Amino acid sequence: MKLSLATRIFLGYAVVLVTFGMVSLFSVTELHRNRLEIRLVSQGYLQLSQDAAELETFHTTQEKDTERMLEEGNVEARRAFIRLARLYFPPLMSQRLLSAQGKAREVLTFAPASEAPFIRGLENRFGEIHTRYREYGRAAEAVFSALSTETPDREQVARAAAELRQLETTIGREIRVLRAALANRIRERVDGAEERERTTGLFIIGFSLAAIIVGIGVIAWSARTLRPVRTLIEGVSRIGRGDYNAQLGVRGDDEVAVLAREFDQMARSLQAREAQLKAQAEALMRAEQLAAVGRISAQIVHEVRNPLSSIGLNVELLQDGLERASFASEEDSTEVKELLSAVTHEVDRLADVTEQYLRMARPPHPDLDPRDVIAVLDGVLDFTREELERAGVEVVRDFDKATPPVLADEGQLRQVFLNLLRNSREAMPGGGQLTVATRPLDGDVEVLVRDTGQGMTEDVRRHLFEPFFTTKEGGTGLGLAVSQQILQAHGGSLSCQSIPGQGTSFVLRLPRA
Repeated sequence: MKLSLATRIFLGYAVVLVTFGMVSLFSVTELHRNRLEIRLVSQGYLQLSQDAAELETFHTTQEKDTERMLEEGNVEARRAFIRLARLYFPPLMSQRLLSAQGKAREVLTFAPASEAPFIRGLENRFGEIHTRYREYGRAAEAVFSALSTETPDREQVARAAAELRQLETTIGREIRVLRAALANRIRERVDGAEERERTTGLFIIGFSLAAIIVGIGVIAWSARTLRPVRTLIEGVSRIGRGDYNAQLGVRGDDEVAVLAREFDQMARSLQAREAQLKAQAEALMRAEQLAAVGRISAQIVHEVRNPLSSIGLNVELLQDGLERASFASEEDSTEVKELLSAVTHEVDRLADVTEQYLRMARPPHPDLDPRDVIAVLDGVLDFTREELERAGVEVVRDFDKATPPVLADEGQLRQVFLNLLRNSREAMPGGGQLTVATRPLDGDVEVLVRDTGQGMTEDVRRHLFEPFFTTKEGGTGLGLAVSQQILQAHGGSLSCQSIPGQGTSFVLRLPRA
């Protein structure tokens, strides 16, 4: 796919932006990752390691106190040791273990998913040590009970002390293992963070250099691509000064070259355009002359209608007088009556022509009201039924029942429909089929009048709505022009589609009520 010049330049700079964006995104991501790593170590593993160290120190102190208590020979001193051990050691140890377990759960909330198994393992180990200390408390209580008597049973004390020492050894070993695991984890995380920091630095430097190289390349490529613009500006300036012989001669396939070739073509066609403008000016002058003729025609029509009316009235009076007059022969009577009938026919024809010219010159303003277009069409078709049947035309009514009312002047709408129906009848001198259909549209109603007549060529169809253009002998060329004026005054439209030898379709559109 060939890309436009603007698209290529945009894509070039987009590559630069994306490259720098990737560098920035990578840097921000790594900084965020390092921040999480620091938080995990400082607020997580280091604090848990400190808690484990305190537990180990406290446990070691307790082991020493237990040995002193077992070696103490004074009963009162031994009892004092026992009271202190019962009062301080179990509650403090349980509190510290529960606190360490809670910290492990808290670390789990902000630690990465990869660290979750290790942290859950720490939490479980703190819980196991806490369980061990409950057992240790029961064993210590057995030793305290045996030593609290005046004369302790040495065998009983020895058994209880052995169990207590075994538990102390087990708990001490578990605490040391816990501390070692935390120390190893801290060391692993610190070593990993240092390695990632070195790798991240190398990547950032590499990406930055790549981004700079890409940026320089895009700038050079853009400058080379836009170099013909200066030539284009100079050539356009010459054309703007009227030098139509200026030829830019820019080669290539991009938009600048295409634009330059278009300007070259424009320069070659401007001279021809001047001749066309002169011809159009002449045509405009002729149109103004036609408009003036139209206004004069309206005045002449106005002056002719009154004499025509008088002539028609006088002819009617003569016809009435002829009924009472006598002639030398029947042939004379028939000849006079035929002459008067011919005069009457011509007067009626001239009156109709003057009426059409008057409507063309001064189209009446429509009185818009909601109208049932189907009812209007039914009335017009019923009115012309006999005329259409005599011409051998079969009428097909294809009305959509959902057709809404339209805003229209009923009299003018009937005039348009009558004109279209008569045109269709005249287009089918040997008979045919006439289809009248309605269809509701969004905001409009469409009326279709289609015949199966001779059709018309594209050249005829292009001039069909021009005033005074007609293909019928004796036609005025005003019927379709007036119909189009009426529909435009209604806010609608009239269009025509025709295929020679297959028929013609007129499409009317009227606004919904």
